[in-house]
Amino acid sequence: MTRPWLLSTTHEPADARPPRPGRALPAAVLFDRDGTLVADVPYNGDPSRVALMPGAREAVDAVRAAGVPVGVVTNQSGLARGLLTRRQVEDVRLRVEELLGPFAVWAVCPHGPGEGCGCRKPAPGLVLAACRSLGVPPEHTVVIGDIGADVAAARAAGAGGVLVPTAATRPAEVAECGTTAADLPEAVRLALTPAVPAGEVR
Repeated sequence: MTRPWLLSTTHEPADARPPRPGRALPAAVLFDRDGTLVADVPYNGDPSRVALMPGAREAVDAVRAAGVPVGVVTNQSGLARGLLTRRQVEDVRLRVEELLGPFAVWAVCPHGPGEGCGCRKPAPGLVLAACRSLGVPPEHTVVIGDIGADVAAARAAGAGGVLVPTAATRPAEVAECGTTAADLPEAVRLALTPAVPAGEVR
């Protein structure tokens, strides 16, 4: 099977509001998980080890307050490597949602780097699958992540991308990215600012 997993979420975000009239907001904002929303613990299947990145709650709340759907797109090659089970991935998702509230969609790539799937970032499959699930056009969607593969996946899907560099981000990835932000709240401000044409990598 070469398709991504779409993990079910049972509730819509309680604090989402109708879009504000007259503003060209994105149709959706999709976040990478590890290194972006939560600290990157390699192959983590333990909910007790989930820790939010600085500004994560503020950033996600700001997207919801603007009335824009929020999703997660994440590579989880630990599944292919036999280091994680689906139940563990689900348990970590539930913990993330305890901390940040429910997301409208979770798109997960369970494949390894050598499997040739179309969903492992930097391929566009996760972004496209999330957009299909939400019923939104990729070209009106923004992806926020911490490494070049996140922005490259956005570019390949025709979406916008914002890079939030961390210690794990290579200098070349920063140099190649169209738009970077110092932290997650700034990334969301950029995502919600209708200053860049739809589909342009930010």
